[in-house]
Amino acid sequence: VQLQASGGGLVQAGGSPRLSCAASGGTFSRYCIGWFRQAPGKEREFVAAFSGSASTLYSDSMKGRFTIFRDNTKNMVYLQMNSLKPEDTAVYYCAASRSGCYHSTSAYDYWGQGTLVTVSS
Repeated sequence: VQLQASGGGLVQAGGSPRLSCAASGGTFSRYCIGWFRQAPGKEREFVAAFSGSASTLYSDSMKGRFTIFRDNTKNMVYLQMNSLKPEDTAVYYCAASRSGCYHSTSAYDYWGQGTLVTVSS
């Protein structure tokens, strides 16, 4: 499966952008789609994931500000981000897992190219 993340850019602190992940080339509903982010000099970290059976998983630190949702008819997963802070600046990646939704990057089989979100103070 191929993944394409989009929607990043320069955002002011407090802003609410929405990222999109478009999937192609596989049976979309069979995959858990997750969002990760990687800030400069830091490891890639889990943000949220949405399974093919409509269950969600969130990072404890981002739950409440970020919401993941999915449209299986369009092969799309979205990440709605609210009340952004400068520390949310990172490259955001979407990824697909055949084995279910997990926090670990190693559970994900396919990765998109990432979209950069820069939050200005």
